[in-house]
Amino acid sequence: MSSTVRATVVQASSIFYDTPATLDKAERFLKEAAALGSQLVVFPEAFIGGYPRGYNFADRSPRGKESFRKYHASAINVPGPEVDRLASMAAKYRVYLVTGVIERDGYTLYCTVLFFDPKGNYLGKHRKLMPTYWERLVWGFGDCSTTPVYDTPYGKLGSVICWENRMPLLRTAMYGKGIEIYCAPTADSGDTWVATMRHVAIEGGCYVLSPIQFCRRKDYPPPPEYLYSPTEEDVTPDSIVWAGGSVIISPHGEILAGPNYEGEGLFTADLDVRGEIPKAKFQFDVVGHYSRADVLSLTVNNRPLLPVTFTSSPSKIKDDDETDECKDI
Repeated sequence: MSSTVRATVVQASSIFYDTPATLDKAERFLKEAAALGSQLVVFPEAFIGGYPRGYNFADRSPRGKESFRKYHASAINVPGPEVDRLASMAAKYRVYLVTGVIERDGYTLYCTVLFFDPKGNYLGKHRKLMPTYWERLVWGFGDCSTTPVYDTPYGKLGSVICWENRMPLLRTAMYGKGIEIYCAPTADSGDTWVATMRHVAIEGGCYVLSPIQFCRRKDYPPPPEYLYSPTEEDVTPDSIVWAGGSVIISPHGEILAGPNYEGEGLFTADLDVRGEIPKAKFQFDVVGHYSRADVLSLTVNNRPLLPVTFTSSPSKIKDDDETDECKDI
């Protein structure tokens, strides 16, 4: 394992309803991060596809339905051409890339994080288990079949999204997988978020990287097409509607970079996984010497939870000209 890795979290807004332009913006930030010598770059939650803030998704009116149609069109298939482009970016700039996307699976959308290695390989994804508040109007629910932790030369890499980080059992599952570089993209720019991230870092004895979007009202479509507030009287195009606060935290709970609430930017720190994590685990190893499996334990269902399961594999299902059993389905 390499002794250190230079990691960067990106604090920037999506270009709402314009995925190609957002991908171009992602590449510009990747180029800047690579120039800083970064080997791991993490983008915010829902960066590709956009975060559904505002009132457009709050009802089933014609405006709400049309807003969802546009949002669905801005989401990406996994795999798909946008995933291929992200993979090529990771290879071009020779970085591990972790980014939030809105994943389209049929007509259901998921808040998802994608992982890529410096050779341009798509490694896999994590779908958000529990959308929060109004997110449940537009996003589906993930399961623990997509809670990966990947071995890298710099440490074990994984992600937990936004308020999933408030779910103690999910955090424990990730600690049980040995996560060392814990990516926590979020939509929470509140003043308690940094405290949450410091707690996770201390509890897990891991590095925590939390990128957050920084958005002004003008980063979303203008009214009346898109309503950020019921009347729009309380905001101007330059009003900050998502204040950022991206941070990088050490396994000891120390803030290594950020938080920043002033604008878009890159925040970078060198992570010494091999040097610092053993020191943190010496005092507290939540799934090791500080656990009590005889009285407290966790069982995780990591099988895909599918609404429809077919008992025969597709290769064994006869053609229509051989049977008419399924013609009415």
